[in-house]
Amino acid sequence: MAKAILDTSALLAYINGEKGGDVVADLIGDAAVSTVNFAEAVGKLVQRGRSLKLALEALSFIEFDIIDFDRELAARTGGLIVHTLELGLSLGDRACLALAEREGVPAVTADSAWKRLKLQIDIRLIR
Repeated sequence: MAKAILDTSALLAYINGEKGGDVVADLIGDAAVSTVNFAEAVGKLVQRGRSLKLALEALSFIEFDIIDFDRELAARTGGLIVHTLELGLSLGDRACLALAEREGVPAVTADSAWKRLKLQIDIRLIR
């Protein structure tokens, strides 16, 4: 079982060697992401100039679990919009939060806006 759920921003910080990536490095073997966040990470890497093949290769070298986005997670993710809309959180952000809530483990992110959320979810900032 994962000990933390990574948001796309945390995963990308690790891959790109950004500030906070070292924090993610300490968690990566015990972490998971949802398929939504995996897709978002692939999209961001491609958007930033990597080919799909190179984006997938970059992600394949990292040890983390990928958890399927099922109906239960989809419903909870949708329901979180009332708590996250004013902060501008994305579908991927809400998917990470919903998975962390379900698994009872921290959600790890680089997005400081998450600290203003009024949810019963342990949120850990990497920077």
